[in-house]
Amino acid sequence: MSIDPYSERFEALAAEHADIEARLAGGDLARDRNAFRQATRRYKQLSEITGRVDALRAALEDRDAAGELLAEATPSEAESMNAEVADADRRIAALEAELTELLAPRDPNEGKDVIVEIRGAEGGEEANLFARELFEMYLAYAERQGWTVDVLGSQASDLGGITNVAFTVAGDDVWRRLRFEGGPHRVQRVPETESQGRIHTSSATVSVLAEADEVEVQIDEADLQVSVFRSSGPGGQSVNTTDSAVRVTHKPTGLVVSMQDEKSQLQNRNKALVVLRARLLRLEQERVAAEASDQRRSQIGRGGRSEKIRTYNYKENRVTDHRVGLTLYKLDRVLAGDLDEIIEALARHDREQALATAAP
Repeated sequence: MSIDPYSERFEALAAEHADIEARLAGGDLARDRNAFRQATRRYKQLSEITGRVDALRAALEDRDAAGELLAEATPSEAESMNAEVADADRRIAALEAELTELLAPRDPNEGKDVIVEIRGAEGGEEANLFARELFEMYLAYAERQGWTVDVLGSQASDLGGITNVAFTVAGDDVWRRLRFEGGPHRVQRVPETESQGRIHTSSATVSVLAEADEVEVQIDEADLQVSVFRSSGPGGQSVNTTDSAVRVTHKPTGLVVSMQDEKSQLQNRNKALVVLRARLLRLEQERVAAEASDQRRSQIGRGGRSEKIRTYNYKENRVTDHRVGLTLYKLDRVLAGDLDEIIEALARHDREQALATAAP
């Protein structure tokens, strides 16, 4: 079905785009950080739409002009005019497809930054070592994308791995590109601790949360139970002489977040609330989704090896994403941050499913 770029719908979107542009330029939004972020996200979405609408209008005009010339063309000119009409038709079809996708119901987390949590799951210390490598993989990918990473908190394991780490990732298209990374990741290799050369299977869990604005998730202080304790390192030894570590429990949901990396209770408390707010946002979004469809399984599941979304096989230098059946024999490059091929395949699969679901 063709799209009319001159419809009232597009005129209204263009007016909204111009209004937000004027408000951003005027500086009246700068005083409200959350309002500024929301306006910036919406402006980016509308810019993508209005840009393609303008291009579609130009392509339609080019086709009409070429068609008029074709009607008056000599036989020697007809071939050139036909090529111009065909080129305009190709551009129109491509722009209409892009607009159809842009106008589809948007992910409520589109444009948001994310909080990533990684934990060693099954496999003991080997799982913790693998969790560290996943962390380093995402750091390398973020660097490739020009994103900013801020570690909120981490807990080292005895042999140099990590039992858990939480970090924020900020930048363009962060949610769109990382949201499919949530779930159990399985590794197959000979552990550093294995003396017989046998391949073991271990797993680590990755959770990807959209960072929540304060206006989206308001936390009542009366619902929080805050306790402090002394920071600890690998093996449980104390690494601080003051009780600066903070554990925040959200009593209505039972969610618990602990932070200990900072030197002050206030800094650790603030970081814990950032993670708590993101978890509460996901809980609410899952509750709303469950009311309209069957209850979804959580990203993490039980963290078991059989629940994997992706397998990393060191012996074969192979990585397989089981959700789309994609296998690549370049594990070394993937661990160095070369995730684009996997992420694009997952995004393409998601778009196809969304369009199929939306089709009448």
